[in-house]
Amino acid sequence: MGLTKKLLSKLYAGVIGAVTTIAAQRLIKAAWTFVTGKEPPSPTDPDTSVATAVSWAMASALGVAVAQLLTRRLTARHSDD
Repeated sequence: MGLTKKLLSKLYAGVIGAVTTIAAQRLIKAAWTFVTGKEPPSPTDPDTSVATAVSWAMASALGVAVAQLLTRRLTARHSDD
């Protein structure tokens, strides 16, 4: 693989990664609001319970991890072409 193709592949992966992460964050927030009927909590707010803060952190982490996994698979498939 030539240097230019490698650079374009890295650029492609970065752009796709940024877009999917933003989309995942929006989807996670919408899902949280749909399921709980409330806006996502602020983990640093003293009025937010520890259980709610941990639940939000877990949901966020899972969503972003899935987005990263899908991005890696997509970019790996693209680089094979």
